[in-house]
Amino acid sequence: MTLQKRIWDLIVLAIFVFAAAFATAPWFAFRALKAAAQYEDVQAIGELVDFPAVRRSLTGQLIADAPAAQPESPSIWRDPLGVFKKAIEPMAPPEPKVDRYLTVAGVSALTRGYAPGKAPPASSRDGSLGGQIKDAVRGPYPGIAYWDPNRVRISIKRPDASGKVTIFTFERKALFTWKLVHIRLPGDERQG
Repeated sequence: MTLQKRIWDLIVLAIFVFAAAFATAPWFAFRALKAAAQYEDVQAIGELVDFPAVRRSLTGQLIADAPAAQPESPSIWRDPLGVFKKAIEPMAPPEPKVDRYLTVAGVSALTRGYAPGKAPPASSRDGSLGGQIKDAVRGPYPGIAYWDPNRVRISIKRPDASGKVTIFTFERKALFTWKLVHIRLPGDERQG
């Protein structure tokens, strides 16, 4: 009887460990992304981020004049000035505002709660054990904004303004593999 009880206890323990690992895997993916950005590990960031999906999500938020559908080209018969204006417009696309968010420094700043270019430099951070403990206690702490078995949203508040929240959406690609597919910026950064 004790052997059956021990086997049953091991099965229950294995189920509990599997459920805990499954539920916390997105949080560990976020922590891995934050560490990879902090230590400038480009290969790890590439494995943790679906760049085309994140670029599309940021482009929709940052470019105010990104139309859902292309407007009809002006007709020389209906709008001769519009045709002339379109002919002399520069052919180069506008400078992408998304690029500063998708650099290693940009991802590092976002995972620490700052806007790209606004984060304190990493050199000002204390690398000793005491400094790392102070940074961990000070925060900001990632929180779970939404969780389901296939999609998780992790929110991170700005250290300098707690009303500003950046939300990272991770999607499950395999049993314990999660990838960043969307970043939602605070309202004041959108369309800017």
